[in-house]
Amino acid sequence: MTSLPDTPLAHAALSLVTGTESPSIANHSIRSYLFARLVARRLGMVAGRDHDERLLFLACVLHDLGLSPEGEHTQRFEVVGADRAAEFLTEHGLPASEIDAVWEAIALHTTSQIAERRGALSLLVREGVCVDFGGVIGPGIAPDAVSDEQAHEIHELYPRLSMISSIVEAMATQAARHPANGPRYSVGGELLRERGSPPRTTRMEEAARTSRWGS
Repeated sequence: MTSLPDTPLAHAALSLVTGTESPSIANHSIRSYLFARLVARRLGMVAGRDHDERLLFLACVLHDLGLSPEGEHTQRFEVVGADRAAEFLTEHGLPASEIDAVWEAIALHTTSQIAERRGALSLLVREGVCVDFGGVIGPGIAPDAVSDEQAHEIHELYPRLSMISSIVEAMATQAARHPANGPRYSVGGELLRERGSPPRTTRMEEAARTSRWGS
């Protein structure tokens, strides 16, 4: 249940994420994949028939590259992350159609009611992220996909490390640096406005206190 793909590309993706993201955000990306697999099982979706397991791993693990402090940030973090993932996958020789599918899933992962209608990959990435947020960003379509025992095993391997607060801080910090990073009504822009000056706890962080997993 907690095994990860054992391929050169998978190892390269993990190395990129763990080398550029904070441990709490990197762990979140890996948990999102493990939860997405459980959601797929709950929905009766079969890898190889209903979705591409290889692309699911890549999209989940790479989905928060836009929160890395490295490089240029002049767009909302979802687009930055999708672009960086596309560059990485292009360097590793994936075909354009697969790169485009991963780009779309990453770019839409914060967009409820749209991601779920853009195919299995976008749906499962969004659902994996929703499960890892413990219902804070929406209950998802399969909130009962993960048992307490399964969640405990995943969290033992990839602890949360105050993930939600880390993500809020990264989004708000980037949005503060450049207006294009946090346009009005984007997640980053709204978190920046909620955080305010002096900084205060956001509604997302407050909701995490009573969510299924906490922060």
